[in-house]
Amino acid sequence: MAGNNNTAKKLTLVPLILMIFTSVFGFANMPRAYYLMGYAAIPWYIISAVLFFIPYAFMMAEYGASFKNETGGMYSWMEKSVGGKFAFVGTFMWYASYVVWMVNVAQTIWIPFSNFIMGADKTATWSLFGLGSTQTLGLLGILLVLFVTFVASKGVEKITKITSIGGTAILVLNFVLLFGGLFVLIANGGDFAEPLTNAKQAFLQSPNPSYGTPITILSFLVFAIFAFGGLEVLGGLVDQTENAEKTFPKGLGIAALVISIGYAIGIFACGMFTNWNEVLSSDTVNMANVAYVVVQNLGFQIGQALNMSQDAAITMGAWFARFAGLSMFAALTGAFFTLAYSPLKTLIQGSPKEVWPGKMGEIKNGMPLNAMKVQAVIVSLMIGGIALGGDNAKEFFKLLVLMTNVAMTIPYMFLSAAFPIFKKKQLAGKLETPFMVYKSQKLSTIVAIIVTLFIGFANVFTIIEPALNGDVPQTIKLAAGPIVFGSIALILYTIYENKYVNKKDTKQNIGA
Repeated sequence: MAGNNNTAKKLTLVPLILMIFTSVFGFANMPRAYYLMGYAAIPWYIISAVLFFIPYAFMMAEYGASFKNETGGMYSWMEKSVGGKFAFVGTFMWYASYVVWMVNVAQTIWIPFSNFIMGADKTATWSLFGLGSTQTLGLLGILLVLFVTFVASKGVEKITKITSIGGTAILVLNFVLLFGGLFVLIANGGDFAEPLTNAKQAFLQSPNPSYGTPITILSFLVFAIFAFGGLEVLGGLVDQTENAEKTFPKGLGIAALVISIGYAIGIFACGMFTNWNEVLSSDTVNMANVAYVVVQNLGFQIGQALNMSQDAAITMGAWFARFAGLSMFAALTGAFFTLAYSPLKTLIQGSPKEVWPGKMGEIKNGMPLNAMKVQAVIVSLMIGGIALGGDNAKEFFKLLVLMTNVAMTIPYMFLSAAFPIFKKKQLAGKLETPFMVYKSQKLSTIVAIIVTLFIGFANVFTIIEPALNGDVPQTIKLAAGPIVFGSIALILYTIYENKYVNKKDTKQNIGA
């Protein structure tokens, strides 16, 4: 009877697909992709799915299956495959990506808040104590970080339940985007708001003048990779899946197909009701608020399709924006409370205790309190430094989004680069192998090289593109995060090695 109960609790194919879908698929990725590349974003999303998403997903599945009893997550995967230093640097970079995420969200979360309260993004007009809008958002961001750190340090985790509200609302938004777009398309007699008179040109050339060169187009790849992110958490689902050897790869394959097609359809749907030049070419539209602009426009277009008056259609658009704002604000707020401590706690618990200086490695009441305080100071300083950089909101939000994309995708390279070494140990029988997709060393190495180079090239193009257009400071800012955090990780682990590992090895040699 006990065995039957355990089997009943395991994931079958459909629940597994739904879990993968909700972990990876992000609503805001579609309007942002359409804003940057129009219909031309679709081929690049498909290329990213083939060269990154699908092969990388199967890598994470194999890691998770072999190390299903390890509690250190990706640190354990890399440490047992390559070694401690490689694992620590890779995991530290993964953690650092969430620091950059907090820097971004602490300032951009006020955009959905503005949409929720005012029905539109009014943050460009906000001013506190005579500060410009970007400095005002920076100040609000710092206050948010301090507040969240204070609350989270008390162990108040129930606040994160708000994410379920936001998550459900965002799921509704996806259906609204698709079926709302179809309704407007039918009401307009099949005429797309963004014309498809020259389909070849539409799917190959961006309407955005900022993405008209080969370098800028290639830099767009990092957005597509980011849209497929979050796969490293899926490895833990292998041992929770019924008949995992067959069900898991099948579920991953179907989910990857559904997500890839879903993104393509969503981007395409944006063109059904959004003319790029009329709606998105304005200087008031940026990477941070474009999702709300698109949803607001959808409400307006539905209002017009229903033969409402101009004022009534505008009001409907504002309510659509409010719904989108509430959805994203709820989801981001809940995520912020969780991510203020969760990645940091995972890093500290997974790595050697002696790596951390002073009392930073202490866990009190289930929280890394001392480390959280240091984290809050670092995030606040980064917010202040970026916010003081200028008053151009469009460039300000572009920098924040690009910094997040680069920081979030670079750690994937560590996991894919470690895969051939993991595979060599796996095939030699040194690791548990309950589940295997890549059954040869040669295939594993080829796939790992393709995935690693694909991510690497996307990030290189993203980082160097501003410098090629004369904006060297932005390139420095984009490169600074990975370099600084990577250097900190190397320094911390080298000190640990010299103090503990090397001395321990020396004593063992003397004893022998």
